[in-house]
Amino acid sequence: MDANLIVDGLIMYLGLVVLLTFHEFGHAWTAMRCGDDTAKLRGRVSLNPIVHIDPIGTVVMPLLMIFLSASGSGLGRFLIGWAKPVPVNPHNLRRPKLDDILVSLAGPWMNVMLAAVLVGMARLGVAVELHAAAEFCWDMALISLFLCFFNLLPIPPLDGSQVMRVLIGMSFETYYRIAQYGFILIILVLQIPLVRWLIAVASRATRDLLARLFGLAG
Repeated sequence: MDANLIVDGLIMYLGLVVLLTFHEFGHAWTAMRCGDDTAKLRGRVSLNPIVHIDPIGTVVMPLLMIFLSASGSGLGRFLIGWAKPVPVNPHNLRRPKLDDILVSLAGPWMNVMLAAVLVGMARLGVAVELHAAAEFCWDMALISLFLCFFNLLPIPPLDGSQVMRVLIGMSFETYYRIAQYGFILIILVLQIPLVRWLIAVASRATRDLLARLFGLAG
């Protein structure tokens, strides 16, 4: 087992926790602004990672992925990570359908904004010759965008499926029945090469676009 890979993986893991925290905060804050205080009452309008951590999705799965990858096991590529979903009561939203979509897209949009900030920090790191810090920010920007496009997949309980539910008028009962098996579906779908390719291409293309905006070569 490569110790350097474990250390690098743990550093990236801490960055992932921060990205997931901002993602869920985006959902909670937008829901609050749209009239639903469910997340606020449960302490989820917060940048404290602890309130967003899912024991399995935020701790066990990503750390297991790190150690499997460091040991050279191919099983690492089958594992994913997630945070605890933000509770939203659509009946409290002022404009139920529109606000439901806005709340669902707030997490991915937060990841895009974080990617822009990280690319800007990478540009600053290059300017002051802090190349290790610049490379870390550059890599984290890609992970943030990966989270964005991954969450846009129309598979319950991912954000894209929430948008799809509103657009096609799916009942909550049907949606939550499907969502019970959501992570199994996600793992299966991620084994499709075309899906992984599309997420990777969209993520890299968006990062390269941000890089050009900041005058940083992709």
